[in-house]
Amino acid sequence: MLKIAYHPIYNHPLPEGHRFPMIKYELLPKQLLYEGTCSDVNFFTPEIPNDKYILAAHDAEYFYDLLNLKIPHKEARKIGFPLDENLVERERIIADGTMKACEYALQYGVAMNIAGGTHHAYSNRGEAFCMLNDQAIGARYLQSKKLANRILIVDLDVHQGNGTAEIFQNDTSVFTFSMHGANNYPFKKEISDLDIPLQKGTGDVQYLTILKDILPQLIEKHRPDFIFYLCGVDVLETDKLGTLALSLDGCKQRDEFVLKTCKAHGIPVQCSMGGGYSKDIKTIVEAHANTFRLAVDIFS
Repeated sequence: MLKIAYHPIYNHPLPEGHRFPMIKYELLPKQLLYEGTCSDVNFFTPEIPNDKYILAAHDAEYFYDLLNLKIPHKEARKIGFPLDENLVERERIIADGTMKACEYALQYGVAMNIAGGTHHAYSNRGEAFCMLNDQAIGARYLQSKKLANRILIVDLDVHQGNGTAEIFQNDTSVFTFSMHGANNYPFKKEISDLDIPLQKGTGDVQYLTILKDILPQLIEKHRPDFIFYLCGVDVLETDKLGTLALSLDGCKQRDEFVLKTCKAHGIPVQCSMGGGYSKDIKTIVEAHANTFRLAVDIFS
């Protein structure tokens, strides 16, 4: 049974012309239902979580400034969204979706969040459309509940998971792996446990060759008992904010390899969608939908 976190608040209203394709969070579940990949029983509705789980990954001063909309203007601008109460509520609900998906992953092998992948959120600040780091919060949640000890975060968004790297920089129990565009934002990178910067124009063959060489080695060496997969589709050649050149099929092969590798090793995996900024919204939805189709096929 594939369980998927979704809440209508995910599709947050933005000013006309904003470059973030928020509508994908409404279109993606509709597409999955329309084509029969999923039914209503696959979806669950996350809620506002207990603050203690968020505070396990984020500094209290920052979190309460965010709740009270007291983020300094200069820092708020780096987030890239107009701050309001509904936006902060949305971010908390996304984090709850990932935490609950962790428990479903332990039960069924895999679970998804329609949103999430907010890997640019640091312990003490937000940036680049990210305010609370949902997978970092999920990792701390699992450990606090003693549901997992050694965790691997596989971040295959085109942008480095700089916030995730900072949060776990001194934590040997969580291994952070980021494979991203060398010339993409953030231009000042943090240090993950393993960073693989890829040159502009890297396509399917080179990308998949590197991934297929590295991921099994990481699992063999670090022996995680839980994996977080950030499956951003901004690796596509059509992406406006990315520098890589994967095809739709190459992106699908990437997801297939990661999910099959998790299944083969018996490691539960939670997936958050991450970025995707292709000009045609149909391309974004199709690339994301492939991840869910694969999860159903591989884990059924």
